[in-house]
Amino acid sequence: MLTPAFELSQDSEFLTVAIRIPHARASEFDVYFEGVDFKFYAKPYFLRLTLPGRIVENGSEQGTYDADKGIFTIRLPKETPGQHFEGLNMLTALLAPRKSRSAKPLVEEIGASGVSEEGADDEDSEFDWEIEQTPYEEVSESALLSQCHYGFGNLRAGVVQRLQDELSEVIDIKDPDFTPATERRQKRLAAELAKFDSDHYLADFFEDEAVEQILKYSPWWNDAHAEMMASLGKSQEKGDDAALVSFSEEEKYQLRKFVNKSYLLDKTAHRQVYYSLVDILLAYCYEIRVTEGEHNVESAWTIRKLSPTLCWFETWTDVHEILVSFGRRVLCYPLYRHFKLVMKAYRDTIKILQLGKSAVLKCLLDVHKIFQENDPAFILNDLYISDYCVWIQKAKSKKLAALAEAMKAVSLSKAQLGLELQELEAAALLVQEEETAEKAAQCNPMQPAPGSSPETSDSDSTTSSDTEDSASEQEELVGMQPSLLTSLQVPLLEEDSSALLIKESGLCRNVAGQECEVSQGQTRAPLIEEVGDELRTMLQISTPPDVSAGSHSGMQDGEERGQVPHD
Repeated sequence: MLTPAFELSQDSEFLTVAIRIPHARASEFDVYFEGVDFKFYAKPYFLRLTLPGRIVENGSEQGTYDADKGIFTIRLPKETPGQHFEGLNMLTALLAPRKSRSAKPLVEEIGASGVSEEGADDEDSEFDWEIEQTPYEEVSESALLSQCHYGFGNLRAGVVQRLQDELSEVIDIKDPDFTPATERRQKRLAAELAKFDSDHYLADFFEDEAVEQILKYSPWWNDAHAEMMASLGKSQEKGDDAALVSFSEEEKYQLRKFVNKSYLLDKTAHRQVYYSLVDILLAYCYEIRVTEGEHNVESAWTIRKLSPTLCWFETWTDVHEILVSFGRRVLCYPLYRHFKLVMKAYRDTIKILQLGKSAVLKCLLDVHKIFQENDPAFILNDLYISDYCVWIQKAKSKKLAALAEAMKAVSLSKAQLGLELQELEAAALLVQEEETAEKAAQCNPMQPAPGSSPETSDSDSTTSSDTEDSASEQEELVGMQPSLLTSLQVPLLEEDSSALLIKESGLCRNVAGQECEVSQGQTRAPLIEEVGDELRTMLQISTPPDVSAGSHSGMQDGEERGQVPHD
C-alpha cells in the first residue's frame, strides 16, 4: 500500500482532508471516520490518520473529486463546532497509530514511573530553565566510560566506533565513545582558542560592508513573526502557528517519510533535547543569513561547524553557555566573523521559537535536507535531525515559548567570549589613528606637528634661522685681523646718519640716531650682502704701518657695545 500525499485544513465547523490519489479509480474508494480516527482507501493508496480533535458523522459531511488534479477532498463536521484543532501540519504525528499516543511502553510501566516520552515533568507544569544543581559524587573510570553517550537525548553510544572512517570528516571530537562530557568541553575550548585568528576578526571588524549587507537580509520568519505580533496586538491571543507557517510539497513529502517513534526521556535528557535544539537553530540562522537563503556546498559544513552539539557532541546546562559557545565559534571558523552576526542569529532564533513548533519543524526539515544531500554529513541526520523532526511534532508550543523567554532574559557581550576582543579592537584603533596621522603628515609636509601653534610656527622658524645667520656673521667679524678692522673703522665712524646695529634678532640700520626695528620673519639677505660688499672693497687697501693698538682697542669696545660702524 502507498501512503498518499494529503493536507488538512479547518474552519469553525468542518475539518477538510485533501488527498492526492493520481491514477486511482474514484468510483472505488472507502472512507471511515469516527472520533479521532480517519481512514481512506483507494487502491493502491491507504491513509490512516489520528486526528487532534473529534469529528462526527451527522449527514453534513461532503466529498468531491477533481479528476484533472487527482485530488479527493472530504469535509468532515467537528463534534464541537468552533473547536480549534492544533497540529494539523504535523503530518508524521498524524500518521502515527492511535495506540502510540496513549499506550506506555512496558519497560516504562515496570521501571521508573518518572520516565515518559515527553519527560518526567508534567506537561502542564511550568518548565524551569535554570541550572539544576546536584551534589558532586566521585565516580570510577569505568563508570565514566559507560556514560559516554551522544545523539538525540543522549540515547546513542558506540555508533562512532563502528563508523569511525565516515564520521572523522564530520565531527571534530576524536573517539567520543570513550571521551566524557567534561573532557569534550575542555578539548573544544582549546581548539577554539587555537583556531581564533585576530587578523581575520579585525579585517571583518573594520571592513564590514559585506557584513552590513548580510544584516539587511530578511528571512521568511521575519514576516511570519511580524504577522504574529500584529495578530497579538489585535486579539491579545496567540494565533495558530500553522496559519503563519506553511510547508511546501517537498517538505510534506519529507514528513510522510519519517517513521514515528516514541522517545523514553528522563528529566535531564528532556532538558538536553531543548538546549541542543537552540544550539542547532543558532547555527542554522547564521547559515540562512550569510547565504541569504540560497544554500551552497559549504552550508552543511557551516551548520555542523557552528553547532558544538553536532561536531563535538556537547551537552548543556543553561542557555547562556550555548550563546557563548556559538559566539566563539562564529568568530573562529566561518568566512564572516563579526559579533553583529552572532547577535542577529540570536534574535532570529528567538523569533523562530516564538512562532511555535511549526516554524521549528520547518527549519529542522531544511537542515535535514542539507545534510541528506551532503556526504558524509547525512550521518548527523541519523544521530540527531531525523529524531528532532519526529519529536518536535509532539512537543508543546508553550515549552518553546518558555524557552524563547529564557533566551530573551540572558545577554551576551564580547568580554564573555574569552577572546580578548575589546583589547584587540582598542589596539587596532590606536594603530589606525597613528597611520592616519602619518599619512596626513606625508601629504602636507608644511602642516605643523601635533601640539604646536600654527600661528607662531613659521615665524619662530624664520627667527631662529635669522639668529643663526647673525651669529655666524658676528663670528666672521670678530675673527678678522686687527689691522683690517682698524682700516675699516675710521671711515665708518665718520657717518653719523646711519649705522649697523647687531642685535639678538639680527642686523638693522640706525637712521638719524633711531634704531630700526626688524620685524620677525623679514628677510635680511640684502643687508648682509651689503656688509659683504664693503668687506670685499676694503680688502684692497693696505694696512698702515703705524696703526696704534688703541684703535684696535676702540674697535673691540664698539663690538662690546653691539655697534659696528657702517659707511
